[in-house]
Amino acid sequence: MVTTTAVQVMVTATSNRTSPRVFAAAVFAAAAVSAAVAGCQSSASATGDGNGKSPAAAVPPVHVLAAESAPAGWHQASLASGGAVLAYPPAMRPVSGDRGTASAAQLSSSGKYLMYLNATPKQGAETLRDWPEFRLEHLTEDDASTARQLAASHGVRFLGGTGTCVIDAYVTKVKAHHYTELACFVQGQTSSSVIIAAAPTASWATASRVLMRAVAAYEVR
Repeated sequence: MVTTTAVQVMVTATSNRTSPRVFAAAVFAAAAVSAAVAGCQSSASATGDGNGKSPAAAVPPVHVLAAESAPAGWHQASLASGGAVLAYPPAMRPVSGDRGTASAAQLSSSGKYLMYLNATPKQGAETLRDWPEFRLEHLTEDDASTARQLAASHGVRFLGGTGTCVIDAYVTKVKAHHYTELACFVQGQTSSSVIIAAAPTASWATASRVLMRAVAAYEVR
């Protein structure tokens, strides 16, 4: 799933062939992880550990905002299939991604990615049940030298569907960049898709507030 590209930017969504792009970040901060796990509200059960293989009790649940329409003034980008709508704040702008996906990002004046959102239709064997393990396995198959699960939950409510979410932190094989993401596999009435919300680990505590709001506004059909 994860392949290194010339741009070296962000991680896009899933599947065996989808190519996440990785961008520069800094040192992993425990405070950032705490903010990510305690940032919002949800009702789901935890599962897995850093390798997605330990007992459920080893990992806390993901706390995300309850499903809620995007704030006024936010923009939208739909999947080409029409199966989902990605909402993003005015500070972010559309960026190119894999065919059929929808992506938005906030960049610094020097062009570095500060926040990233991506929605991708289901393309692999991922399921609501095994999503945390699926995500981490595919991260380490390609660009990530290590990937550690921080939190995971099933039964997360979304607009139009239900999902399984995982928060993970990983280190890239190239230049050992540190990165944190909230990745959710969401099933609607007629289709399934993945939403990824990511930022450099060093700024995750701040960026996650906006990113989780975007995840809460993700609408599936």
